[in-house]
This record gives sequence, C-alpha cells and structure tokens, in this order.
Amino acid sequence: MTGTTTNGTDSGAGAPRRGGLEVWAPSVMPPITDGDLTDEQNLAAAFRVLAREGFSENLAGHITWQRPGGTNMLVNPWGLWWRELTASDICEVDEDAAVVGGKWDVTPAIHIHTELHRARPDARVVIHNHPYHVCVIAALGILPELLHQTGAMYLDDLVFVEEYSGEIDTPLLARELAEQIGDAKVAVLGSHGVIVTGADLIEATYRAASFERVCRLAYDIMVTGRKPLALSRSVMVGMKASLLERAAEVYWGGSVRALLADEPGVLS
Repeated sequence: MTGTTTNGTDSGAGAPRRGGLEVWAPSVMPPITDGDLTDEQNLAAAFRVLAREGFSENLAGHITWQRPGGTNMLVNPWGLWWRELTASDICEVDEDAAVVGGKWDVTPAIHIHTELHRARPDARVVIHNHPYHVCVIAALGILPELLHQTGAMYLDDLVFVEEYSGEIDTPLLARELAEQIGDAKVAVLGSHGVIVTGADLIEATYRAASFERVCRLAYDIMVTGRKPLALSRSVMVGMKASLLERAAEVYWGGSVRALLADEPGVLS
C-alpha cells in the first residue's frame, strides 16, 4: 500500500481468527423487491442510501460504477443532490470522462474517478464525497482509530493523503492523486474528504456508509480524553472477512428496502 500514513492496529497476540463465508454462509436471503432492479435503479438507490447516512455534502461528490467487462462508467450528473437522484438521472461516461449517455452534464471532477478506475482494476466502484465526521478527522490530519468491531473492515486498508492541491479537475492531477492512494480501499484526503473503492456496488456502499460512523465514533471517543480499549488484530482479521463477505449484503438489502418504503420514486 502506498501513501503518507497507513493504519493497522496490531494489539493482541494469537493466530488470525477465521471469519466470513469460511465459517458460515446463509442458504437463503430476504429479497429487496419482487423483481430485479436495473443497474441505474441500484445506483440511484446507493446515492440515496448514502445521503440518508450522512455521507454527502449538498451537491458535492460522485459515485462511479464500472460494470464487469466494460470501461464506461455510470455516474451522477452535475446539479442534483444525492438525496434527489432517480434512476432516470444516471449518466454514462467513457474512460476519458466524455458523456455518452444520459440527459445531463458531468463535472470535470469526474477525473478523480476515471484515473483511479484506470489505475486500479479492482476498484469497480469509486465513491467520493465530504461527509462531516470524515472531514473532521481529515482536518486533524489523522486516520481514525479502529475502536469498534465494524472498524475491522478497514484493517490495513486505510491511507491518509496529506497534500491538498485544490480542485482536482484534470487527468494529470487525478493521476497524481491515484498514485498517492495506491491500493488502499479508503483514502482520507487532508482538508478535503474521502475516496472509497469497492469490487462491486454493495461492498463499496457498505464500506462508505460504515466509514462515516467509524470516524464519528473515533472523534467522540477522542474528545473524552480517555484511553480506549484496544482491539486484537487476530480478532479483527476474522471480523473483517465476516463484515465484507456477509454483512455487506445484509446492509444493502435492509437499507434499500427501507429507502423504497419511504422514497419509491427513486426507481423512476
């Protein structure tokens, strides 16, 4: 992993604990809807779910989804807040950020995504925004301590990028940022926000939503001035597998069902 700082808690001894599908896999899962959602509907749902979780700043930020086998990306347009996006608002851009589908325009800040996708074949989904508690941590110039079992998801996957060069709106600036991020799944950008990547939409959405909570918890504990309990690294290894391999799908199902119950118009 590359970057200025990484975070991997190494307290506790013992062999790494098993977790995830190696331990247990569900035989059946509750459905989200009676039928399948389109890719555009799923992406619109992700925007609204994250907005409801506080992972947004008015009209800032993008989510890009580079679907299997392709280089084009589905993305949100300029001018709409995440909380108001619908499936019909989703645009498509090519690997050089030219709009090839949809009825709206896309800001040049999309180059953050195109260049990270280009550098990272594993990053099929890239999420960027400025959630409040992430920004508090970013302004302090640190990474959040991993103090709760959910934080195990980020073990050895965090990087802090200290240098802030203003708006990143060209391929060159975006390539430089991608180099600083390296292979980290989550990059906290000093004085800016956060970039979260994932192998698919479900994993990336869960990782992003949970990271805002991790930062909020870390800050709230920090301001008490008391020394927190340490998590054993061996336990965190198993928890990380369980969270990513099992909990992500459950989070997605529950959050989208709740969203559709309150805001069914997101599918239009």
